[in-house]
Amino acid sequence: MVFSSHLFVFYFLPLSLLVYYLLPLRGKHIALTLFSYVFYGWANPWFVLLMFVSTLIDYIAGLAQVGQLSPAAWKHPVPLLENRGHQRPRPHWSNWLLIPFLVRWVNMETTNRTRYQKSALLISLVSNLIMLGFFKYFNFGLDGWNAAMTAAGIESAQWDTLLRITLPLGISFYTFQSMSYSIDVYRGEARAIRHFGDFCCYIAMFPQLVAGPIIRFQDVADQFVVRTHTLEKFARGVAFFAFGMAKKSLLANPCGKVADTVFDAGSASMLDAWYGVTAYAFQIYFDFSAYSDMAIGLGLMLGFVFAKNFDSPYKSQSITEFWRRWHLSLSTWLRDNLYIPLGGNRLGEVRTYINLGITMVLGGLWHGASWNFVIWGAIHGGMLAFERTQGKDSFYGRLPGPMKTLITFAIVLFTWVFFRAKDLPASVDYCKTMLGFGPSQSGSDLLAGLIYQPYFLLSFALAAVVIWVCPQTWDFTRRLTWPKAAFAGFVLLLSLALLEAQAFNPFIYFIF
Repeated sequence: MVFSSHLFVFYFLPLSLLVYYLLPLRGKHIALTLFSYVFYGWANPWFVLLMFVSTLIDYIAGLAQVGQLSPAAWKHPVPLLENRGHQRPRPHWSNWLLIPFLVRWVNMETTNRTRYQKSALLISLVSNLIMLGFFKYFNFGLDGWNAAMTAAGIESAQWDTLLRITLPLGISFYTFQSMSYSIDVYRGEARAIRHFGDFCCYIAMFPQLVAGPIIRFQDVADQFVVRTHTLEKFARGVAFFAFGMAKKSLLANPCGKVADTVFDAGSASMLDAWYGVTAYAFQIYFDFSAYSDMAIGLGLMLGFVFAKNFDSPYKSQSITEFWRRWHLSLSTWLRDNLYIPLGGNRLGEVRTYINLGITMVLGGLWHGASWNFVIWGAIHGGMLAFERTQGKDSFYGRLPGPMKTLITFAIVLFTWVFFRAKDLPASVDYCKTMLGFGPSQSGSDLLAGLIYQPYFLLSFALAAVVIWVCPQTWDFTRRLTWPKAAFAGFVLLLSLALLEAQAFNPFIYFIF
């Protein structure tokens, strides 16, 4: 089920809100969990079972860390583990291997944890990573192995199997979210949840289940105990949802049509290539920020306050700034739970650059099992390291602000090619075309007739205005006046009307 559908807007959402507001707080959590399971399992009910297993493991791990597994312990309040901060990690070969790294990561996080507590956290981390790795990377690993055996001339060693793993929707998001609970409890930054229904609700909440934002448990822990439901908060939530729907229907979908046409074309001119990748940059931003806006809006309707996930990333004047503005929940998660445990910037310059590269490559792999995503992450990691070597006086640091933004956006566009193209050879060919070194364009006139239609050009121009001129949804809805509310209602109705004319176009990040 997707937000941008009549099934969700006219049936699922009104029914879930009605039931939710008729129940007391504990009943609200149970109802929200059940509706979330229906939402998630609409396409494939078996996916719910996998999420439930992950939820159960992390729930038990959290209670184990605070000694609350025995029935006698339930007579006492759930303790908050003492937090003595993080140790300074030392260079070691095990930092480069997954399981040894996890062991050292757990050992260095605190100085006063028992072996029992450390084991509980390790079980949580390893089980989640195994599930994520199997369902997301089995096919990738199998194809890579067979390709390597073919290249080595030993086809007999290939693994011929009909088994192909279906990627459960949103598994990358809810596994990271579930792990954040175990990590926050272990660090002493949040109390363990005693009521299993509350924890199921935290993991499965349908507003942000499938495509984020990744909600850190410490950010919402208190809201499961007490939160307010006000008309003002609900109205702002509706406005968030309306503008998210508008981003999706009015901007992301037409820009996505242009991008699909150009990337799938057999030939394109240099101008077409730049137009196509810019349209894709607009599509992925409005598609993902639309989902985040709708998730934040739905959370507000339910009384929850989620953190901002985008901060006008295409206004950035460096790649470093870009990652302070793009997908904030993921970049923060990777920083706190991967980059810093690797040593961050505390082990010398060379190790800092290596840590940046590892973090971004793994961030690329988190998005998908493809060499394209590895290269996408490596380019961003390389740029982050390079900008760090230059300091404030980088190679474009003295240029005017608009020029720095333009250069940064151009770098981001080249990286989006690897994110969008079907494989590595297609990515290389597309980049060559952008630089004017592509093959002859025999069918470029036909392509131009498809992508330079007035509707697409108008949508493209409107997307640019919204990105670089208009205020963000977060700021625009902070004080919701009647004119703003009327405008939100208008764009919502227009977006819903367009859903009838547009072909089905799910959110891009569903596949991650």
